Amino acid sequence: MPTSVHIPAHLLRAADARAKRLGISRNKLIVEALTRELEAGASWPEGFAEELSNVPAGVAAASRELERDVLTRRKSKAPVKL
Repeated sequence: MPTSVHIPAHLLRAADARAKRLGISRNKLIVEALTRELEAGASWPEGFAEELSNVPAGVAAASRELERDVLTRRKSKAPVKL
């Protein structure tokens, strides 16, 4: 599907140079880069959830304190129950 995208001149020059080095079209380079980006963002890296559960006690306590301070100092809205 034809689409118009505005790419800054310096990025377009870099994309053209990379595509030329790879022996592919600019369009193919952009489609492949966009595909990689979307696939990479589709899932969390292996072990990510496990790392979240290994938060040091001091960090967890500081996080709870920060959350409490933010909720008590909100002026424009009532605190949100998290």
